[in-house]
Amino acid sequence: MTHDQWGALQPALQDTVGKNNYANWIKPLEFDGISDGVATFLVPTTFLGNYVSQNFGDLLLYQLSAQGTDVRRVAFEVPSDRPAVNKPTAPSAAPTAKPAPARKPSKRSDTMLSAPLDDRFTFDTFIVGKPNELAYAASQRVAEGGPVTFNPLFLYGGVGLGKTHLMHAIAHKLKTERPELNVLYLSAEQFMYRFVQAIRDKTTMDFKEMFRSVDVLMVDDVQFIAGKDSTQEEFFHTFNALVDQQKQIIISADRAPGEIKDLENRIKSRLQSGLIVDLHPTDYELRLGILQSKVRTQEANYPDVSLDDGVLEFLAHRITSNVRVLEGALTRLFAFASLVGKPITMELTQDCLADVIRASERKITVEEIQRKVAEHFNIRLSDMIGPKRLRAFARPRQVAMWLCKKLTTRSLPEIGRRFGGRDHTTVMHGVKRIEELRISDPQIGEDIEILRRSLEG
Repeated sequence: MTHDQWGALQPALQDTVGKNNYANWIKPLEFDGISDGVATFLVPTTFLGNYVSQNFGDLLLYQLSAQGTDVRRVAFEVPSDRPAVNKPTAPSAAPTAKPAPARKPSKRSDTMLSAPLDDRFTFDTFIVGKPNELAYAASQRVAEGGPVTFNPLFLYGGVGLGKTHLMHAIAHKLKTERPELNVLYLSAEQFMYRFVQAIRDKTTMDFKEMFRSVDVLMVDDVQFIAGKDSTQEEFFHTFNALVDQQKQIIISADRAPGEIKDLENRIKSRLQSGLIVDLHPTDYELRLGILQSKVRTQEANYPDVSLDDGVLEFLAHRITSNVRVLEGALTRLFAFASLVGKPITMELTQDCLADVIRASERKITVEEIQRKVAEHFNIRLSDMIGPKRLRAFARPRQVAMWLCKKLTTRSLPEIGRRFGGRDHTTVMHGVKRIEELRISDPQIGEDIEILRRSLEG
């Protein structure tokens, strides 16, 4: 096989593996020739070669064989790992430059080792609302690539609230507007995998140099390194080295640094030294905005399907778990309506999404409210339920009663019994008092909103 034949295979490979996988894993391969049934490719790093071998080796072998070549195996080599005696010398070639004394990864290699980015996840497609506006603004700031003002930026929140979307959006903008910066984006699991592989291949110095030579390091779902002692050790030293160089670090997780179990205290401390931003569960307005944005794509995909008024509002009210479930429900609804040849009415929506709607109707219990309120106000549950009338216990007790009245179907006498056998008139007084304080005391209003989002999320 010639280099031209290898080049001719590229469109087919891109169609098979997808644009992102092709750009990150196949395009960096340099065809070196075939000998004794072995097709050899030059790769910038050992990790890239191992990854391609494990994930795309069979595909490459099939495509090469389909060209009529006698190939039984594919191999990957890092040029600098080859013994000098094996390197062919081209006659009348220009003088060969002296090899570098150390195998420090190039910026090109670092870019190739970034995890693939989803083209859909940009700032333009991110729907901004009150629960995520601070996270959006902070992400926009670091995506400008200017002087580091807070390090790290730590984004956290539950599943489907937009953490990964913002991480990809930051990386997209940096790569487009600041191409000279070396941006490395990957998940915590990929960081761990590459570190373990570096230990196995005895290339830990390459690993350290690569990760400590980036301009922007982005690590998604950092909670996955908790409990992995050696990985945490390396992450800690990488973190410190980059901060010392004034390089930007952006981290995401499913919870705040202090709440990640089995994460070393020194790492928690470092993560808490920057800007920590919570992506709150979506509210009704944000969910409706997301649906209104996504429905345009669905209408383009299914031009034969009409959507009745009120359906999007119904979905925004009833599906509150997370954005992914909401988007999936909308996709299913349009596909179903197209297949059966009917418009999307309220009746069709309820039939098609009955299981999704039922799963989203999570019942909030009095016990759950009591526990959340006690944790929020940092008091013991027994003190909140018990007979003590100190203000430190009475106000949280009234907040919990108000939430029980608003978020459960329990009657006032039932709520009173759950609060140490209190009379229903006591519950009525507590609910009324909190209604008044919500208007006059901004702190109480904020406490209630935080607790309500937490319980409904």
